[in-house]
Amino acid sequence: MIIADHICKHFNGIEAVKDVSFRVGEGETMVLLGTSGCGKTTTLKMLNRLIEPTSGRIEIRGKNISEENPEVLRRSIGYVSQSNGLFPHYTVAENIAVVPKLLNWPANDIGTHTDRLLEQLKLPSHFKNQYPGELSGGQQQRVAIARALIADPPVLLLDEPFGALDPITRASVRKDFRELPALRKKTIVLVTHDVQEALEMGNHICLMDNGSIVQQGKPGDLLYRPVNEFVHAFIGRQLDDISRIYERLSAQE
Repeated sequence: MIIADHICKHFNGIEAVKDVSFRVGEGETMVLLGTSGCGKTTTLKMLNRLIEPTSGRIEIRGKNISEENPEVLRRSIGYVSQSNGLFPHYTVAENIAVVPKLLNWPANDIGTHTDRLLEQLKLPSHFKNQYPGELSGGQQQRVAIARALIADPPVLLLDEPFGALDPITRASVRKDFRELPALRKKTIVLVTHDVQEALEMGNHICLMDNGSIVQQGKPGDLLYRPVNEFVHAFIGRQLDDISRIYERLSAQE
């Protein structure tokens, strides 16, 4: 579904992404994992041409995306960012309807699909007439997910979609997201710094550092067969922190 072939990105002479290559199969969830500044978000944004690569080639569904109109390309790719990107002066319904209106959907179809997604994301129907500023952070992110999914794009790009939420809300939104019927057969690329999130959601993980992929493979490959000390330390340190939190909570109970 997605092929990235030796892609690079330079900003003012600085290499933000260095010779990155990967393949994402149809219906697969691939995770770009790493610390802030490692190049994972820049890599993601090159997939829908929010950022143009300096060199390399990207194909989606067999087409070279550099030959496609960027606006048309983005309408066929769902995108959710950490900041949710909702228009504050639009209601929830108007935010969700942005892409369907560009695609000239009938109003009745937009309404039906909006109601279905709100129900699946556990948002009351009366939220349609509210504005983003009247919602909690978790509710806003659910609306952003609905907006990304309503046109049923085959590809979904997620840039730290749960990162701005508190741990309890993040776990709840992530669980509901994973259970969405609309995600069946979707090809997903997820950016995160959270190892547990990567292991829970990814079929394939690319661990990045300093603009390059250090190791990629199935979750078990990174967990049990790290290629170097950086991979071992990055994965192990976060998992140790998670274990200590669970142990502390168990002791309090």
